[in-house]
Parts: sequence; C-alpha cells; structure tokens
Amino acid sequence: MGYYPRLRDLREDRDLSIRKLADLLHMQRTTYHNYETGKRELPFELAVALAQFYDVSLDYIGGLTNDTTPPHKR
Repeated sequence: MGYYPRLRDLREDRDLSIRKLADLLHMQRTTYHNYETGKRELPFELAVALAQFYDVSLDYIGGLTNDTTPPHKR
C-alpha cells in the first residue's frame, strides 16, 4: 500500500480537519484517514481530484518531486 504523507501536509496547510475534507469529498472520515495513512490504496481518481483541489501535481502528492506546480501552470 502507498503512504502519502503530503496529503496530511496539504490538508493541514489549509487548516482542514479530516472530517471537513471527508465531507467535501463525500466520504467517511475513516475512509479518508485510511488513504492518508496508507491503510487503504489511494484510488487514482481521488488522487487526481486532490491534486486539482490543492492545485498541485500528482508527482508532488506521490512524493516524486518537491515542485508543487501542476503541469498546466508550467
């Protein structure tokens, strides 16, 4: 399973609780928490939605780069 520590960082940088973000994503709080902690695999569609929500690249979420700039802004 993947572990995406940047999801927590991005959420906290925007002062969002897990509950608030889960509500925005129309999912259970525990489900989102499990994605953030790596207990559940992050679906690609959700990764794309989160990248768009946070306005960062998928590579940044996946830990492949430290550049947060999404491709459409490069």
